[in-house]
Amino acid sequence: MSRLRARCPDCRTLTAVAVGGEYECHSCGRTFAAGLVRVPRAWGTGGESMAEAAYLPLPFPEAGVVDEESLGEQNLALAAALPERPLVLGGCCCAHVGAVEGLACRHDRLAVVWFDAHGDLNTPESSPSGNLWGMPLRMLIDGDVVAAGDVALVGARNLDPPEEEFIAARGVHVGEDGVGRALAEADAVYVAFDADVLDPDDDVVSYMPEPGGITLVEAGAALRSIAAERTLAGAGITGLAPAPANVESLTRLTSALGL
Repeated sequence: MSRLRARCPDCRTLTAVAVGGEYECHSCGRTFAAGLVRVPRAWGTGGESMAEAAYLPLPFPEAGVVDEESLGEQNLALAAALPERPLVLGGCCCAHVGAVEGLACRHDRLAVVWFDAHGDLNTPESSPSGNLWGMPLRMLIDGDVVAAGDVALVGARNLDPPEEEFIAARGVHVGEDGVGRALAEADAVYVAFDADVLDPDDDVVSYMPEPGGITLVEAGAALRSIAAERTLAGAGITGLAPAPANVESLTRLTSALGL
């Protein structure tokens, strides 16, 4: 599919055309603030339902589907397929890797705000499970795609000891108080949002729920603040269960980002 053309979520025709960072459907006339890229993969054991959630019907023009046979191939294909302002729907958090790699090439200094109950900072050597979905933020930092000082990890409450050591050693900012420091020198920001950052009693059904998370209202306020402070290069939502009820809540989150 051309990066300049996407499938309109309303009339289902391939007539949503990129106009700068936005899309305008030449058939029904609607405009959209981002192009949706689906990444229906979960790089770990038992993640089939998480991968299925990448097909939830979010109200954005579908600019592409990236479904490769290896994570390396996924990263390359995703970076190449990104519209000017992408909304990435995974799959697991590995979907953010190719997105950040692609967007980092477009900006002088890209910050990343990573909303997640987990750190995603393990390596193959430190990971208790061996699942790649526990490593994507570490991949980005170790690969020099984004500097540790330009990263804020928000909502983490289940960290492995090696992840805590890495945060302390490399200066990753933690919590909402760290977001401003991560954004301070950046010209744009990518927001990676794993649904398990939210409290399980709230309105989003995540694949790997953890007690004690932030509420949907609190998440919306944090996203509005980020979007007001820096240019939003793109965003990604991952870690979902394929529950239709998730669509309304996810639409609220994307709206908070101005999408």
